[in-house]
Amino acid sequence: MERVDDSVTASAMNPVLAMARLTFLAFVFVSLVLPFFSFEGYSIVENTTSHLGAQRSPHAWVMNVTFIALGLAASIVLAKTQSLYHQVIGVCFGISLLLTGVFRHAPLLGGIPVDVFHDQLHSVFASTTGFMFTLLAVGHGFMTRGRQRLVGFSLAGIAIVVSLGMWLAPDFMGLLQRFMFFSAFWWLFFYMKPHKDLRAKNTALP
Repeated sequence: MERVDDSVTASAMNPVLAMARLTFLAFVFVSLVLPFFSFEGYSIVENTTSHLGAQRSPHAWVMNVTFIALGLAASIVLAKTQSLYHQVIGVCFGISLLLTGVFRHAPLLGGIPVDVFHDQLHSVFASTTGFMFTLLAVGHGFMTRGRQRLVGFSLAGIAIVVSLGMWLAPDFMGLLQRFMFFSAFWWLFFYMKPHKDLRAKNTALP
């Protein structure tokens, strides 16, 4: 039988995990509802969540605050796994996501000055978020067994395929990105369980 670390994922009554799950649900709500209050022509199919938080987009602060909260929640949850790999890669993932909410995508509306510095850093941290998540899922797959291994490798594969899909089929990148986000955070907050052997090994270090 697969042995797992239940210290973080044992129950929704865990206050840290409960907070993270509520933040995820808020993200789902914002990413699906805010488009109806964003700029004219915004499409859930074609436009990403970054576009909701873009410079001068209506109510952009809502999306950006949600990014910050979700990144913070992911960092806290992963920092408490007691697996050094999950802690380091996970916190880098969470902080990079948080920073995508601090630095905003270029405006999609015409006639608006672009803050190039913000746009460039948003792109850097968005790419870092995807890369760190892939590392996290792949590493989790190698370190665990059974379904945990299968789901970890599957999420890494999905992250790669979705990234390619967004590049090859930009008309559908809004749907693809939401699918990736929803899958990733469901895994992080509802399913992921680092192996107990990792916890024992790390806590034994001086």
